Amino acid sequence: MPGDRRAARCEALRGLLQDEGLDGLIVMHLPNIRYLTGFSGTAAIVAVLPHELIFLSDFRYRIQAEDEVGDLARVEIETSDLWKRLWQVLGEYSGMQAMGFEGHCATVSDVQRFSDAGLRMRVQPASQLVERLRAQKDPGEVAAIREAARLALEALEASLRCIRVGEREIDVAAQLEHELRCRGSEWHPFPTIVASFGAQVDGYCADITRTVVMGRQADERQRTVYELVREAQLAARESIRAGMTGREADGIARSLLTRRGFGEAFGHSLGHGLGLEVHEGPRVSKANDEPLPERAVVTIEPGLYVPGWGGVRIEDDVLLTISRRLRRYGTGGRANGRHGHYS
Repeated sequence: MPGDRRAARCEALRGLLQDEGLDGLIVMHLPNIRYLTGFSGTAAIVAVLPHELIFLSDFRYRIQAEDEVGDLARVEIETSDLWKRLWQVLGEYSGMQAMGFEGHCATVSDVQRFSDAGLRMRVQPASQLVERLRAQKDPGEVAAIREAARLALEALEASLRCIRVGEREIDVAAQLEHELRCRGSEWHPFPTIVASFGAQVDGYCADITRTVVMGRQADERQRTVYELVREAQLAARESIRAGMTGREADGIARSLLTRRGFGEAFGHSLGHGLGLEVHEGPRVSKANDEPLPERAVVTIEPGLYVPGWGGVRIEDDVLLTISRRLRRYGTGGRANGRHGHYS
């Protein structure tokens, strides 16, 4: 990741910290650490200070940390206790009065650790400051999500050619994960569910859902429910835009399904933000009255679930802009009777 991009993110975070009356922030959530520093390992703590970035990790990541973070931050490699070393480092700085930490992902033990640190400064929980920055994607992030979506769709197409009636769902999932790996996906952003899947590129996730009928032609009820979900998904996908509240966006699909008598069968929200985590802000939900930010990438995934029968969900990923024209990744298709599945 280009150093200037990471540095710009850190400066933007410092601006938010100043607004919150904080001199610095202890970052523990690994996706946030990757966003700020580019570090892709699994163990690290970052302290964002007014004029410096402190990065701490253990001996396993000495070379990786120097390679990925060394041009941006002061790298501290600790062989025993990262937290003890962090308190020692922070003790070197005078004049700081309030240090924030990521309260939304801190454990009870973490909070006790902050209380027992014995620092001269106050240590307090902060709101989701890095997540606020992450909601708006830059062109590099958008490109990574687009590539992840492309890999996911290619893997699905390859998997559908291989699966047969009678196979276990776990075997179908294994086939799909194999196809994802063969195409370069770094990891599976969530345990593969047969009807929902994604890929990961440069740490960024795609999240796509398709509904498939196996072994025979889709019957009339399956086609009817599928086409209704598809109509709701297309309506939301074409109308959602930055500046709408999450509630307004959710209502595009929800009102259509409710008018058709299926409102109670749509029990989840329309979608969620997508990025370094498969579920992140903003929420495209009837519970969210905040405006959706420009350049957020969100999922559009209405679904209908009928007890005793089954369900249909179709999900694509879209980049929000102020205008109604959207960049979308993945396209929910029509029922394909000739092959006996929905593609």
